[in-house]
Amino acid sequence: MWEMRNIEWHAVPQLLKGIGAAALDIANGHSRKDCWLASWIPLIRERANGVPVLELGCGQGHDTLMMTSAGLKVIAIDSSSAMLERARCKAPLARFYDRDLRCDFPVQRAGVVVASLSLHYFGWNETMEIVGRIKQVLVPGGVLLCRLNSTRDVNFGAKGHREIERNYYMVHGQTKRFFDQGDVQRLFSDWEPLSLVEKVTHRFGMPKTAWEIAVGVNQ
Repeated sequence: MWEMRNIEWHAVPQLLKGIGAAALDIANGHSRKDCWLASWIPLIRERANGVPVLELGCGQGHDTLMMTSAGLKVIAIDSSSAMLERARCKAPLARFYDRDLRCDFPVQRAGVVVASLSLHYFGWNETMEIVGRIKQVLVPGGVLLCRLNSTRDVNFGAKGHREIERNYYMVHGQTKRFFDQGDVQRLFSDWEPLSLVEKVTHRFGMPKTAWEIAVGVNQ
């Protein structure tokens, strides 16, 4: 069963206790608009167990900084050289690789994989293949924390664009997939479901609706 899990913003400072002053500063600043990973830091620490966290699609390093500020070791990949340069400046304690998600990962084993808004650019078969490789990398008891575009994400392409396959569109020259709850459950049908919540973030100028998901590998 999927646990419907909600975190109120007024609780974020309490959740961040013990993470470190730098991470708290992040939450109290502009990034508070999208501080989704803060409540998961204790779980990440527990499941990482001293092994680097693998971050897929780090972008400008927003989540990377949150994790390294919490004392976590992070190995991050992204396919954009420009984004990686920004991420290196923002989170210099992490290790970065210029790599497409469809290529081999730079680690063989991980206790935690984080993929925020990076797994929804591919056809269904490619998406399934990537998720399968993530599961192979995770140790027993490992966790994947990710966010995926929701079919309600109309401000960012869920409506009015050429459909390539079901819920998969060409949006201003970029392919994007959008997920309903059934899609999410089908994608992770052979995982241990931990949490599934549809949330709205305001980090990107307009309200963006996405699924926040935690799934695990059975011990």
